[in-house]
Amino acid sequence: MVIKSSTALRNDYGAISSLAHETREPVYITKNGEGDLVVMGVEVFEDMKRQLDQRAQVLEAEARRLGGEKDYGVEDVRALLKTRYDHARA
Repeated sequence: MVIKSSTALRNDYGAISSLAHETREPVYITKNGEGDLVVMGVEVFEDMKRQLDQRAQVLEAEARRLGGEKDYGVEDVRALLKTRYDHARA
């Protein structure tokens, strides 16, 4: 974990930016000795957001399944696709 002061951010933004990009880790910024901000590269943030979105989708699907919504196995999906493919060819 990288921790820097708000003074370091104010006085040397370039170094903080380089550090965040090089380490691909968040840089924690403190103000008066207390945690205040987290700075990270856009790519790292987007990767993290994509992972969180995927996990949320999995949890939502699992909640629907546990709630009784019909789910589909691999063979079910294959049969559906084959039916649609055969129908499209006809």
